[in-house]
Parts: sequence; C-alpha cells; structure tokens
Amino acid sequence: MGDICLSHFDSRGRARMVDISKKDDSIREAVARGEVIMSPETLNIIAGGTAAKGDVLGVARLAGIMAAKKTQELIPLTHLISLTSVAVDFRLQPPARVEIQARVRTVGKTGAEMEALTAVSVAALTIYDMCKAVDRSMVIQNIRLISKSGGKSGEFWREGEEKWE
Repeated sequence: MGDICLSHFDSRGRARMVDISKKDDSIREAVARGEVIMSPETLNIIAGGTAAKGDVLGVARLAGIMAAKKTQELIPLTHLISLTSVAVDFRLQPPARVEIQARVRTVGKTGAEMEALTAVSVAALTIYDMCKAVDRSMVIQNIRLISKSGGKSGEFWREGEEKWE
C-alpha cells in the first residue's frame, strides 16, 4: 500500500497527540449511526415503555450525550473540544431493530467525528444494558460515520445513507 502516514504517530512510530494549534477554528459537525438488533418482543417492550429499568430510549439518549462530552477521557489521543450541540435520536424499525443517530457540533480546530461515534456506541450499550434481562442475544452493529463538515478536509457523506429529518 505504499507509505501511509497516520497522524497519531511520529516519525519514529511513537503515539502522539496531533498538534492542532495552527489550524483555523471553523464550525464542524459530525453525524454517526449504529443499530441494535433484538427480538421483536424486546422492541415491543421498548416501544411500549414497559422495560423494568424505565424509559430505555430516554436513558440511552442521555447516556449518548454524556459520552460525547467525555470522549477525550475514553479515546486516548482525541482532543478536548468544546461541544456546542449533541443530539441523539432513535428510529424503531420493526420487527426487531433500533437505529441510533448522533449529531455533534462544535466550533474549533478539530472535528467531532469521535464524539458522534462515541455517543452512538454508548447509547447502543445502554439499550443493551437496560434490556439484557429479557434479551441477551441483542447485537450492536454497523456503527459508522455518516457525514462530517468543516475544517480543511471539507465535506464527507457516506454513499447510500439517507438523511434523517
């Protein structure tokens, strides 16, 4: 594949945090998605609000928002960024799937992709945690970056993805 330069390694192959001090501030946004596959009965419990631990999606939404704010504590070489907005949304997809989307915004020198991905991941884990008593076979999958904007690298949109309103 030739010489690929990964920015989190110095010339000697040692891990480092990328220096962003010379980058310009810009408005940045990232959107990530993922899904939790479950039994139809589990989806019905979530939809009906009858889970023993309470409002599954409400708690998962808060967990995702909180996780986005703590990304720099979880992923070693990410920068501490000031988030201006975090939204976590869900789509119930019968018979047996919950789709999760996180949209993160910031004004700064680096993007919010990791924060959006972290929000989706923790929201999915929270759904699992809240429903595991009735369905341990749930599968968390397909966590991915959908779009990003801002910064020197500009716009990215994953082909084949629909826009959520």
